[in-house]
Amino acid sequence: MQRITPIILAGGVGSRLWPMSRESFPKQFLKISDAPSLFQQTVQRFQSAGFTRPIIVTNEDYRFHVVEQMGEIGTLPELILLEPCSRNTAGAVLAAVHMLAGRDPAALCIVSPADHLITDRAGFIQAIGKGVPAAMSGQLVTFGVTPDRAETGYGYLELEKAPSPNSEPVPVLSFTEKPDLPTAARMMADGCHLWNAGIFLFRTEDMQAAFARHAPDITTRVKAALAKKEPDLGFTRLDKGAWEALPDISLDYAVMEHADNICAVPYDGHWSDLGSWHGYWREESGADPAQKGVVTLGNAHAIDCEGSLLMSEKPEQVIVGLGLRDLVAVAMKDAVLVADRHRSDQIGVVVRHLQSKGASQAAIRSQDFRPWGWFEELVAGPGFKVKLITVHPRGVLSLQSHAHRAEHWVVVSGSASVTIGDRTRDLTANQSIYVPQGEVHRLENTGTTDAVLIEVQTGPYLGEDDIVRYEDAYARG
Repeated sequence: MQRITPIILAGGVGSRLWPMSRESFPKQFLKISDAPSLFQQTVQRFQSAGFTRPIIVTNEDYRFHVVEQMGEIGTLPELILLEPCSRNTAGAVLAAVHMLAGRDPAALCIVSPADHLITDRAGFIQAIGKGVPAAMSGQLVTFGVTPDRAETGYGYLELEKAPSPNSEPVPVLSFTEKPDLPTAARMMADGCHLWNAGIFLFRTEDMQAAFARHAPDITTRVKAALAKKEPDLGFTRLDKGAWEALPDISLDYAVMEHADNICAVPYDGHWSDLGSWHGYWREESGADPAQKGVVTLGNAHAIDCEGSLLMSEKPEQVIVGLGLRDLVAVAMKDAVLVADRHRSDQIGVVVRHLQSKGASQAAIRSQDFRPWGWFEELVAGPGFKVKLITVHPRGVLSLQSHAHRAEHWVVVSGSASVTIGDRTRDLTANQSIYVPQGEVHRLENTGTTDAVLIEVQTGPYLGEDDIVRYEDAYARG
């Protein structure tokens, strides 16, 4: 089999799993129950002899999450393309295709979202193999999941005929977005419809031709964004102005629904896009009647509950449900969601409401991830703020100063090298240092384990925008 280049789309926000998934740290990077993240699982899915190293397309805000999580599973990308802003999947796919076609105009590639759950890796790879001959003959191949219920949260593919037992590719007649329940039941019953998994296999030249025919304006703008691309610390940053001019449109809407060379490979294995808390509950609830469809995650307890999901983010935070029926209750440090499980696909309404009220919780988690590690606000009041800071080995904060605050750093564990003005001091556990207001300073972890610190800020203004960077190892503005 010709080697296939995976194109992994990792720029989504995943707001329907709020408050766990937020714009600052979306669902593809989350690690729930200590399992690898969905992004890591997607990368691992394509780690075999039949595939090359992947091309990752992601938002520039997530670039260091991608690098860190790929490092954790011991793999390297072929390329990381950075989108200056989100413009859905059409532009992202075409940009990756153009980059790959520059090396091999007939390269075979597969596009996959980074936030889907596929547990039957062998069966999925086998399905890809079924699609290769069709893709090599000029077809745009998509993958459809055999439905096991009348699902209103997924799109559907209408096939020319019912799939054969050997799962050979079948021509696609039409695409249907999320249907109502009677329509979904009818499509499931007729045997000629599959769930649309949003995964595509094709040669680069065929996808380029499809865009040129059906979406030439996207082709023009993507080429403009690539013409002014810039290298950035091992990433490739697309031109912001050209990218912002792109329409916000999916690959399905832009190309696939209009092309006449589409076929689908049926996939009978397990698949879920985990697009809502109801979907997550379905994955975790299992078939044990004794549990009565109750899912508890973290320090969560259910008493006389049925069909509900309870989750606590922190071990020290307990959540107890009593007599709940078909509810979702997710408790995080800075936000709590309580919702009818059957309406959990409408969480976007919650996020938009919070945004309209100016609530930071709509997009930002209390644990703020940075390229050097992360920090979490512990407590704040008038004139002070206390943070827990973790700096990974070789992590280094920018050389910076603050106009309105002073800082006290206490090392809890590990070691840190602190520069203040023209002096550098090495600190270990139980040692501290004071950074005066306005003083130029930097902290670096030169050790081999995480450096954990408590930071106490004092001053009249303690916003994160009170920072002037003079040097930055991560090229942030």
